[in-house]
Amino acid sequence: MAISITKALEMIYEHTPTVGFELLPIEMSVGRILHEDAVASFNLPRFDNSAMDGYAVKCADAGKRVSCTEVIYAGDNPQMKLKAGKAIKIMTGAPLPKGCEAIVPVERVTPNEGHITLPEEIHKTAHMRFAGEDVRCGEVYLHKGEKVTAYSIALLASQGVTHIYVTRNIKVAVFGTGDELRPHFEKIAPHQLYNSNTPMFLARAQALGCEASYIGSSADTLDSLTNSIKMALDADIIITSGGISMGDKDFTKDAFTALGMQLHFDKVDIKPGKPTSFGTLGKTAVINLPGNPLASMVNFELFVRAVIRKKSGMNAYRHAALMTSIKEDLTLQEGKYSVRLGRFDGESFMPFTKQLPGMISPLRDANALMITAPQSKHLKKGESVKIIPINWEFTSQYEEDFFTY
Repeated sequence: MAISITKALEMIYEHTPTVGFELLPIEMSVGRILHEDAVASFNLPRFDNSAMDGYAVKCADAGKRVSCTEVIYAGDNPQMKLKAGKAIKIMTGAPLPKGCEAIVPVERVTPNEGHITLPEEIHKTAHMRFAGEDVRCGEVYLHKGEKVTAYSIALLASQGVTHIYVTRNIKVAVFGTGDELRPHFEKIAPHQLYNSNTPMFLARAQALGCEASYIGSSADTLDSLTNSIKMALDADIIITSGGISMGDKDFTKDAFTALGMQLHFDKVDIKPGKPTSFGTLGKTAVINLPGNPLASMVNFELFVRAVIRKKSGMNAYRHAALMTSIKEDLTLQEGKYSVRLGRFDGESFMPFTKQLPGMISPLRDANALMITAPQSKHLKKGESVKIIPINWEFTSQYEEDFFTY
């Protein structure tokens, strides 16, 4: 019996553990997931400093002509104390002298032979940056489960961190099935087809940050399938396509089960792509996708991507929906949870009018997908819809309703 899309995702989340971790230099950790919290060793900024090139002053001297004979540069360690009737020239990032009450930018003063005339109004603490106002010592400034970005690395470097623990790269193994399918680098007979799914899965897994390997093509026999599976067992995720429906040579599921795979589901209430299965063989996740390219692509984005996120240790591993509007009127097929690929242009979403399970060309142009509920009959232009992005990450820590009704 086919299970719902949401139930399938929950089973994936329940049965997908996080992979191990490794220690990396921060510069090599972009795109990885933090294995532990990063706690500040000291304040950021470390000391009170000037936010502008200007003058350290007393507020009571507003509108007055004061003497100015000293300068503090970034990197200095000033020992002087600011007194009334005086100002000290100071550069951006330089430590504040004792007694400083505000910084007046250089463009707001009038200099004149060792003196400056201050503006009539000076606000206390203006243009002053204080120790710890950005990050305080002892504060968690990056959390376990966050993805490391260039800006995460800026924070880590500001704390003098050189190496961090991150989850290791996920290993994905892919092999194709089907006697009629041949690798794209071979010559084929008129009755055969090129296998487009396997290179697509490999490329997509790599684009999502995984280490992907091609096991090869398997014939439609139990022995051949079993051999292919055994070669892939050191992977964290095994992906196959085809051979999981009701045909005479659909042995893929049987081959995995014979090797000890625990099957969690083998059909999903989704169109296209109902014959999709998920199981676990030890710590290895096994996903068998449909043979039709468009159906397999849709379910890769919904289910394989969910496995990858969960295995990576991401906190926000769930699909998140983006609310937009439909660009044109659309008639829907009732009675099924249906996925429609299309283009989001930043303002609205337009599903492709021509998309069948066996097609390949729509995959190139799609940057988002919409899942309509069985009761949906028609969407009018401008009506609100929910979409799941394909070309960029949009995730949530919490379960969301991403269906369009």
